[in-house]
Amino acid sequence: MAGERKVAVLKERAKGETRVSATPETVKKITALGAAVAVESGAGDHASISDEAFRSAGATIGSAEEVTAGAQIVLGVQGPDPALLGNVAPGAWVVAGLDPFGKGEGVGRSRVDAYAAAGLEALAMEFMPRITRAQSMDILSSQSNLAGYKAVLMAANTYGKAFPMMMTAAGTVSAAKCFVMGVGVAGLQAIATARRLGAQVSATDVRSATKEQIMSLGAKPIFVENVAGIEGEGSGGYATEMSEEYQKAQAELVSSHIAKQDIVITTALIPGRPAPRLITDAQIATMKPGSVIFDLAAPQGGNVEGTVADELVVKHGVKIIGLSNTPAHLPTDASALFARNLFNFLSAFWDKEAGEPILDEEIGNAIRLTKGGKVVNERLLG
Repeated sequence: MAGERKVAVLKERAKGETRVSATPETVKKITALGAAVAVESGAGDHASISDEAFRSAGATIGSAEEVTAGAQIVLGVQGPDPALLGNVAPGAWVVAGLDPFGKGEGVGRSRVDAYAAAGLEALAMEFMPRITRAQSMDILSSQSNLAGYKAVLMAANTYGKAFPMMMTAAGTVSAAKCFVMGVGVAGLQAIATARRLGAQVSATDVRSATKEQIMSLGAKPIFVENVAGIEGEGSGGYATEMSEEYQKAQAELVSSHIAKQDIVITTALIPGRPAPRLITDAQIATMKPGSVIFDLAAPQGGNVEGTVADELVVKHGVKIIGLSNTPAHLPTDASALFARNLFNFLSAFWDKEAGEPILDEEIGNAIRLTKGGKVVNERLLG
């Protein structure tokens, strides 16, 4: 494909999606690489980015059909509908969070198969390997950071009391007790945010290496001591499933601790699998009425028994919150970080002589789902 590469940015069409995959900042940077950027009109509306702001940054504005015409690269937050991509260049890249394990009509594996049938090269940014040189491209980390922050704010807003200790002439208000379960990127940000709001914070994780991280943020680590957990990190920086012995010991520890908590934030996810169950109905029943649980794993079935995505559930007087897309509730910052992840990816592999990005084997094999009309990713072929 000779000539200037064309990069298309589409308006997100998934329900509740407020983010956009490019910003004026990244449009300028992409055009500086030697590409032309075309943005669908209204793509940035929910993120407070006007068409004029994109145009001033060097993008052309048009309809979905106009911006995808002949495009060699299509950027998205979530995977675009293959029906919108009928006029892109042969073998065009689709670079987005593609959720290949998602459930539902028109998403997940069926959408991946449609990309393959259309001859597109689908690149799942959430499959980015957690290696040092790919950190700046990691959409899961950037979005999880914001999700951990927002989870605490929403829990605080739902909680009927103050977070910090307050001493007044009328008496003292005790600080809220906040327990964070899962100390990855989201959990660490949740700990930091709850601490900034003045709560007494404790946290737990199956990875023993997180103890120091918890303490470094001024929180109290709560760990199973008599059964071995994971030393260091799990695969790719994620936790992995634990033995039945560890799960039983952890459940007993959580049961004794959770009854004293006002706020609980759960963050545990295993890529490609349903979220592990961390809190049962029986454990919820031991909590104080008015307590709040925010389940960040709601999109994958939830860590908490009874979680319903995008609904406030009340069980035993405890309020349970879980959103299907937490980062979308911070659209401006979430878009800015997501767009930088995508630009960092493109720029890292941009070949100036060829005038296009050329993936290396390590990252290409990790994130490429389809190529040459076939599904090629090992995680989808097993």
